Amino acid sequence: MARFFNYFPKTVYTANTNTSGLDTVTNIIARFGFEKTLKENSSAFYKYSVQDSDTPEIIAAKYYDNPERHWIVLMFNDIIDPQFDWPLRYENFIKFVDTKYTANGAANTTVQTGLAWAMSVNNVQSYYKIVTRTNIDKESIVETIQVDANTYVNVATSSSSVTLQSGDVITQTVTKSKKTYYDYEMEENESKREITLLKPEFVSQIEKEFKKVIK
Repeated sequence: MARFFNYFPKTVYTANTNTSGLDTVTNIIARFGFEKTLKENSSAFYKYSVQDSDTPEIIAAKYYDNPERHWIVLMFNDIIDPQFDWPLRYENFIKFVDTKYTANGAANTTVQTGLAWAMSVNNVQSYYKIVTRTNIDKESIVETIQVDANTYVNVATSSSSVTLQSGDVITQTVTKSKKTYYDYEMEENESKREITLLKPEFVSQIEKEFKKVIK
């Protein structure tokens, strides 16, 4: 990250309304973006699953031979805040959840840590009705419907089947489930792991364009 802003243009800035003290600062609001057609061209990138030990710098060093090309990894995936738009390592994730729900745990009848409160099955973030249908090809189609707490209570689990004239049997089951705040945060964090990486052969040209545009 250290060299990234070296390419940015300079601008004049003052905190004084009378402009008595002018400073030359880096214009960090300058922007560069990838063409939509490039990001949608499947031959220009491949899928990558971020590992717990990965950082944008590590990935850039591994695939682009230079950790300073981390901005390509981030920008290509529209990641603005690398701290929270990037999947947290497990230990950092636990700290994040504990801190986020500390007030909830403290307000509980029996005082708990934020992590304990978030993991408790008594504290539900969302409710679901799940309908599973099995067609004549024995394929299961699952429909997950988010419902409110009152609807959830009235959802009756069931299983039924219909026999067609052909003799094929179509079945449908209805179940329900709840998601704790911990599970919700975990799913949100895991959803950030699947990214796309620009193929290395495009990197040099993109880097040239970046330096040209940003200046």
